[in-house]
Amino acid sequence: MSAITNEFKDQTIVVTGGSSGIGLASAQAFLNAGAKRVYITGRSSSKLEQAREILGSKVIPVTADVANLSDLQALHDTIAAHGDQLDVLFANAGIAIHNKFGNTTAAEFANTFDTNVKGLFFTVQSLLPLMKPASAIVLNASIAASKGMPDLSLYNASKAAVRSFARSWANDLKDRQIRVNTISPGVTRTPIMENGLGMKEADIANFSAYLAGAAPAGRMGRPEEIAAAVLFLASPAASYVNGVELCADGGLIQV
Repeated sequence: MSAITNEFKDQTIVVTGGSSGIGLASAQAFLNAGAKRVYITGRSSSKLEQAREILGSKVIPVTADVANLSDLQALHDTIAAHGDQLDVLFANAGIAIHNKFGNTTAAEFANTFDTNVKGLFFTVQSLLPLMKPASAIVLNASIAASKGMPDLSLYNASKAAVRSFARSWANDLKDRQIRVNTISPGVTRTPIMENGLGMKEADIANFSAYLAGAAPAGRMGRPEEIAAAVLFLASPAASYVNGVELCADGGLIQV
């Protein structure tokens, strides 16, 4: 668990995809750093309720699918109804599925891009009216944006689009002094491995063995380690950091 600080004292935060994995760890880290209120979203109301029980009373769960524009409007309206403006938006919600190039269906394409690209784009655009001047936006991409990982061409390309959005929006929002940066996690042990990629325990063990030799860190990342990097990008310590991609990957694609 992160140490308790006051770095985000009295701030209001949104974390999409906040019911598990990196999103849940980030919501917890923001709370530990003094956040006044954290809104978390997810598609499963039961999982959101479980997350709220973990995170406590300063969390407001909002059932929302980022691929659904009416859900994003409802998220906006919920925040506005509480009289809140936003200090930080962590656009984290996303999916990862395998696709076989040559046999990929239009439905598979739409599923990935509706969530990872359209969903992220309209999440940020929908909440922009609530963002304070000089607030911070962090987008969750992936080291896959820079790698041609096999059987993941849709995921790889969708995350490359996320990285591109950060560059463009850093310019688009400069008059409001809103910083936009990207976190690109490496291999991180989260439920998406089982729920999205369909990995079994043996698959995960084999991947861990591969990373022991391939990554300088010699292991997978933990959600709280990615959360720490997210908080840095959102914090005053990164006040002169804008439009960047921070790869938190244990060195996997760096060396």
